[in-house]
Amino acid sequence: MSLQNNNLRGIAAMLIAVVLFALMDSVMKLLAAHYPPLQIAALRGLSSLPLVCAWVIWRRALPSLLRVRWPLHLLRGMLAILMLSLFVFALRSLPLAEAYTIFFVSPLLITAMSALILKEKITPARWYAIAGGMLGVLVVLRPGGDGLLSLAALAVLASASCYAMLAITVRVLSPTDSGESMVFWLTLALAIGAGLFAAPGWVSFDTAHLPLLGTLAVTGFLGQVLVTEAFRHSEGSAVAPFEYTALAWAAGMDWLVWRVLPDHYTLAGATIIIASGVFLIRSEGKRIRKHI
Repeated sequence: MSLQNNNLRGIAAMLIAVVLFALMDSVMKLLAAHYPPLQIAALRGLSSLPLVCAWVIWRRALPSLLRVRWPLHLLRGMLAILMLSLFVFALRSLPLAEAYTIFFVSPLLITAMSALILKEKITPARWYAIAGGMLGVLVVLRPGGDGLLSLAALAVLASASCYAMLAITVRVLSPTDSGESMVFWLTLALAIGAGLFAAPGWVSFDTAHLPLLGTLAVTGFLGQVLVTEAFRHSEGSAVAPFEYTALAWAAGMDWLVWRVLPDHYTLAGATIIIASGVFLIRSEGKRIRKHI
């Protein structure tokens, strides 16, 4: 399969993953009112681990779990724990849409890291799409906007940096390590690593939250599989901009669950972000047609 076709496949996987992660993050925001951030990170890993194990067995990928580059998987585990814990901490005080807009610095970081570390060629169309998406984020946050320099906002920025590094590690590992191994060891790291860190302040789990835990397990598992495949088979700089579509889903969840409506700045920024994504889809499609 050509690189251009791989990129479109990765884009499709990312678009679906974004929806699943928006649902997952909404569940984590609900749980954040009752449990510490590290415990929620551990619950994310523990709840998804049975599904991941079943998926690995179904894919007959057990032998591939041991043929991995252990130092990078250890790094990915630590990055995942930090990323999720910091993001959950921020969700305690920030609306989902605002947290997402700050998190949208990650595609820019991924693009820059892809060029510097992976030596990917960044086409002008991708730079235009990234610039357009970041402009939309600035419109949403606007100079002097509330929360930009708050502790919660800084936590989101740190979480976004961890996410960008995770995305790059997927590309680095993909020639030698299977997608199943990446998903399995990351989930196990969340379950055990975050669990150990959370143990001293562990709060008894309320059985009334079991439906939320089930939703967290399914959305987290499927989203992680899809986003891993997106970055594994496609160029990070092509896939990353489509994470911007999460803003629309976050705004919808804010309204459905918390009855919080985005202001006109958020709507204007979302329009710019979505337009940037559509522009990149069209440019990728034209590149494919030229090679047919």
